[in-house]
Amino acid sequence: MSNWALIICCGLITYLTRFSMIALIKKEMFNDRIREVLSYVPSAIFPAIFLDNAGSFILEDNPKIIAAIIATIIGIISRSIIATIFSGLASYWFIIFVI
Repeated sequence: MSNWALIICCGLITYLTRFSMIALIKKEMFNDRIREVLSYVPSAIFPAIFLDNAGSFILEDNPKIIAAIIATIIGIISRSIIATIFSGLASYWFIIFVI
């Protein structure tokens, strides 16, 4: 496979995985408040947190979930994007390097 074909295939796969999170969710599953909150969250966040490098769904011993919860709490309390990003990164790095 040529380099360009590989790049195009990877781009299509990435696009389809991101688009599926938006297109396949039924609108009537969520109330207005949940839809409003989810409108601020990029669809790329969910696969990045719950999937490992091989594409397997992992819940046990996943430091990304704990870091995402901490970042969400800090974001709700502080209403600051910078504080949310910093707290998520700091908590993730603390979990993987210290604990």
